Amino acid sequence: MRILFRYVFREFCVPLAYCLTGFLSIYVLFELFGVFNRMMDAKPGWERIVIYFAGYLAPYFEWLAPACLMLAALYTMWSFCRHSELIAMRASGVGFFTIVRPMLVVALLMAGVVVWVNESFVPRHAQWAKQFRAARFRQEEMDREDNIVYHNIQADRTWNVGAVMNADATALEDVSVSENWPNGGRRRTVKAPRAEYLDGEWWLMQPVSFHFDIHGSEVPSSVPELEKIAFRKFPEFSEKPRDFLLQNRSPAYYSTADRRRFLATHPNMTAEFRREMEYDLWAQIASPLACIVITLFAIPAGVATGRQSVFKGILGALVMFFAFYALTIGCLVLARLGYLPAIPAAFLPDAVFLAIGIVLFHRQR
Repeated sequence: MRILFRYVFREFCVPLAYCLTGFLSIYVLFELFGVFNRMMDAKPGWERIVIYFAGYLAPYFEWLAPACLMLAALYTMWSFCRHSELIAMRASGVGFFTIVRPMLVVALLMAGVVVWVNESFVPRHAQWAKQFRAARFRQEEMDREDNIVYHNIQADRTWNVGAVMNADATALEDVSVSENWPNGGRRRTVKAPRAEYLDGEWWLMQPVSFHFDIHGSEVPSSVPELEKIAFRKFPEFSEKPRDFLLQNRSPAYYSTADRRRFLATHPNMTAEFRREMEYDLWAQIASPLACIVITLFAIPAGVATGRQSVFKGILGALVMFFAFYALTIGCLVLARLGYLPAIPAAFLPDAVFLAIGIVLFHRQR
């Protein structure tokens, strides 16, 4: 069985690698045609060019991966049927599930790669690639994440940040933090030339505080000894460094943790925008399942390609593939209009086509 597993695994991975390479190459070539002259003028270096194209391609990977798995499954099963290998395996007493198990394992691994790309690579590199392109591939001309205004609605606290000094926003410059009384009047303003996030708390360097009573008149601090400390922590500041980064970034490049944090810290968003954010959150969680679902119904379609006709198998797989994404788009629209809750809308296409795939898969047994 190990020999069979390795054989099917190899036969499936080779066309999968060709498909991934081909699709990614097409995307790279189309993008390269538009930016080649600017790259030659800027000469950003090979490392930045590679990171740029990786960041540019990363948001599309969750759609490319299922498409490549489908094509690889079609070709592999067609090849097995055309050369009577599937018949020989079945005649030897090997079950259909045992034969195709390596393909399902690869689909599961590819789903894991999709999770890593969506949750780690896209949030770190996709928007950087967009900004790098807008700066004509000159690192020195890229916009810094400056002049950020972040309002914590729950604590009624507003941060004005002059500049973010590092990639994870744990070092800020030219910081002003304002807190209000329940009636809307200013309660306290803290200004500091620098703020650092250390061990889960904000520390301000040379902070200067201004205190006001409920009528707006300035009053002395109730703890003047603390005001004299040159490097002081403010445990009452509950904001996270990621909050400042998300303020200036597109929601399209959020991780699921970012989306949850954004929903929790913005309770006053419009109902329409909240529905959109909630659907996007659950759709991002559900997106890796497409790798498994599409592979599951592509395998029986590939058998039909080899046993009956190439046209019938490929056409059936393509119809189901586009129907899957048509249903996904339909559920997206219904969720954003409020006709369907976010969780059912995100998982309904996977559930429907998983059931179809299981039925088709069972028939091959």
